[in-house]
Amino acid sequence: MIKRIGHLALTVQDMEKSLHFYCEVLGFKKAFEIHDNDDLPWIVYIKVCEGQFIELFYGGLNKPERVEKPIGFNHLCLEVDDIHEIANHLKSQGITLDVEPKQGKDTNYQCWAKDPDGNRIEFMQLVSGSPQLQA
Repeated sequence: MIKRIGHLALTVQDMEKSLHFYCEVLGFKKAFEIHDNDDLPWIVYIKVCEGQFIELFYGGLNKPERVEKPIGFNHLCLEVDDIHEIANHLKSQGITLDVEPKQGKDTNYQCWAKDPDGNRIEFMQLVSGSPQLQA
């Protein structure tokens, strides 16, 4: 049902400093970017290894104008085989979905829930041709 951790998402204060740290200092590669509905920079994907990423959300300095998000942990993404299977499983265990299965901006399917402490968890089913599979 759950395959692996797909990505960890962080909201960063300064994107340039964060890209320098993750790419230049740690040696990871910038994989791709996603823009929002207004075509403003929204997320930068950093490839850690095959199929695993760190998502960096713009926050703080150089942040396009949108709702302020706290700097730091944003969410954990778990890659799944079948988005509807995991959604039904979670509901059968009494977990309320914050977002029902839908297709995201990266073309993958996702649904969202929270752990007992309120930490956000994205469940993602990758689709053929998605940027994660192309990176």
